[in-house]
Amino acid sequence: MATAQEVQNADIRDTFARSVAEAHPDIKLISHSNVFYWWPAWVAGFAAAMISYLQGVDVSITPNFIDRIHPSNNPGIFFITVLIALVIFTNAKLRGIYSVLTIVTAAFLVVVLAWFGWWDNILRFIPQLSARANMGFYLFFSSAMLTVWLLAFFVFDRLTAWRIRPGQMVEERLIGGQTRSYDTNGLVFERRGQDLFHDIILGLGAGDLTLKIGGSNEETIQIPNVLFVNRKVKAIEMLIAVKPDAVRAAAV
Repeated sequence: MATAQEVQNADIRDTFARSVAEAHPDIKLISHSNVFYWWPAWVAGFAAAMISYLQGVDVSITPNFIDRIHPSNNPGIFFITVLIALVIFTNAKLRGIYSVLTIVTAAFLVVVLAWFGWWDNILRFIPQLSARANMGFYLFFSSAMLTVWLLAFFVFDRLTAWRIRPGQMVEERLIGGQTRSYDTNGLVFERRGQDLFHDIILGLGAGDLTLKIGGSNEETIQIPNVLFVNRKVKAIEMLIAVKPDAVRAAAV
């Protein structure tokens, strides 16, 4: 015969299982491609196009064709700096203080030189060198980049997903309808250290997950670039701690 303490503990477990099952019936993990981190490219392009439209001048390229171009090199320098920073930080992750120093130093130099209008003087050292582009270029580039970004984020990245529920993790592939199930017993989630610029700023809190599956068939699964990784790891830890029997019993 169960004691009062055992009954109370069972009620607590049932309540916990019910609350977890209601709050997180399952958790979906999506591994995004590196294209996701390139959203500043089309944002900077649209910003440069707006600046060129508001502050630019009309320049006649041919008698029947007029371009709107900003008289300064500053919008072009800003746009090029963003692209170079994205190339660097999406391919080589700088950790800790090195990331902070790189960002602060580069931003400081670009802003100071633009503030004093020195970029035009610097570029004049090489004849015919200019960072100017017309408004149409910025609009075309940004629109194309935004289209690629939207397709990657909402279509291609979602072709493979992992769903986690009490006692089970399922890998789903939309093309071909392939699925693969894993038992969460012995399943260990590891979150890698986040890079300031790559993961927190560009990735809006994204991070890489490593899943280690124990048992007779040990396996390691890498799920990179998961959005809101800290919040999802906490929810997963709560969910896999709940046994499927407890959820079924709580639902009765």
